[in-house]
Amino acid sequence: MLTSTFFQANNTKILIFSGIVLLYIAIVASIALGPMDITLAQSMSALLPSQYRIDLPAHIELVIQQIRLPRTLLALSVGAILAICGTVMQGLFRNSLADPGIIGVSAGASLGAAIAIVMFGSLAELYPTLLLLGAVPLFSFMGGAITTIIVYHLGTSSNGTSVTMMLLAGVAISALAGAGLGLMNYYADDQALRDLSLWTMGSLAGANWLGIALSFVTLIVLFIVFYKDANKMDALLLGESEAKHLGIRVQRLKKKLILLTAVGVGVTVSLSGMIGFIGLIVPHLGRMLIGPRHKLLLPVSMVIGALLLLVSDMIARTVVAPLDMPVGIVTALIGAPFFMYLLVKQKGTLA
Repeated sequence: MLTSTFFQANNTKILIFSGIVLLYIAIVASIALGPMDITLAQSMSALLPSQYRIDLPAHIELVIQQIRLPRTLLALSVGAILAICGTVMQGLFRNSLADPGIIGVSAGASLGAAIAIVMFGSLAELYPTLLLLGAVPLFSFMGGAITTIIVYHLGTSSNGTSVTMMLLAGVAISALAGAGLGLMNYYADDQALRDLSLWTMGSLAGANWLGIALSFVTLIVLFIVFYKDANKMDALLLGESEAKHLGIRVQRLKKKLILLTAVGVGVTVSLSGMIGFIGLIVPHLGRMLIGPRHKLLLPVSMVIGALLLLVSDMIARTVVAPLDMPVGIVTALIGAPFFMYLLVKQKGTLA
């Protein structure tokens, strides 16, 4: 047993190190790739302090420092947040089909953010920080939290969590949120309507340093709290009654995980719009590589999630260049077939 644990720990370290190396390569590629023809040497030079740079045209420095680098960093943080939130949600519901997008949490958060954009859009030019770091994340969190609580109560009974009820609740809530988004589009002015149209498809094009700071602070806080509760989540996988016998305050733990997951989803939705399936795909890949233990699964999922969204964004930027495809389209094209594969695999076991 000790030998097995030792080898598993070593394999996890090797896996995380390999993932970080791949992530570094992807970061370099993300900064270098784009519709503008910029060499790798120029891209790397633009990131160095001024005294170490080669002579570069001002427009190249601007593109690297103000467009590509912020977009790359936002992709890393948003992908990591969605991945660990998906991991926690699957542990909370004790089902591998749970995902913030599929069960309607992202839709609820999106409706909250859309309400904030329409309500406070007229103040955005005068007080941009109010919209970016205040109203939109707050309303997104409220929408995500309310949705998560509704889905949890509809899908959970004395017999446990029903995946069928959970998915049906997600469909109903997504439909209601879609109607609400349509209403917001109807009442939005021209600028808010353009913002909503791009934002509902999921995009990292609006990356800025304030949003990046908010996303990385959120990621760090969520990871620390989730990691501290990793053993409790492992116990919860055995069942609620078993976790109670181990001395875990199950209801308090579930409420905390629900609210923190809603915070993570709310922040990502407010910064990048609706980007689906990261929270579904990544935990599966992580469990295939290192198993279900959350202390190992959380850091691995964080690295894979950041890598997956960054690669998806590179595809979105280059496949139809010089146009910029919303990254949510790419993740949906990857995630929807994966979800159908999971449904086929679990056919006959959903209850």
